[in-house]
Amino acid sequence: MRVERDHRFPVSVHDGFAYITDQANWPQYWPGLVRIEPGSRWGEPGDVTRMVLRVLRGEVPMEMTLRRFEPDRLVQYTSTQPGLPDLQHERHFDDGGGELHYRATVEFTPRGLYDRFVVRRAIARALHATIANLDKALVR
Repeated sequence: MRVERDHRFPVSVHDGFAYITDQANWPQYWPGLVRIEPGSRWGEPGDVTRMVLRVLRGEVPMEMTLRRFEPDRLVQYTSTQPGLPDLQHERHFDDGGGELHYRATVEFTPRGLYDRFVVRRAIARALHATIANLDKALVR
């Protein structure tokens, strides 16, 4: 199952990539982010970031492992959370006539009806909120 969202931002690909991939900026746009755990790294394949998110059931840990990191082009990572299927994420950064054309995708293998409907909707809401928050942060 795949959930995708894209948007254009009035910033260069380079500036958008730098902002979105800098962990110092994540609290400004990542929905429900409580904290990034000490020792988390994000910039080279194999790096792992551990963070805590606030969701309906309270605070939950999430671990993300970076698979590909191609500056100004692509970020791929996997994430795991208790009670959810493993998620495969891609973030694409393309030049759209001097603007950043950003595309976020999440793929997973549903384990049943709950994943097909509830998890898919939760991912779609999170991507929508992320894009809305980035729109506020990147349009100054």
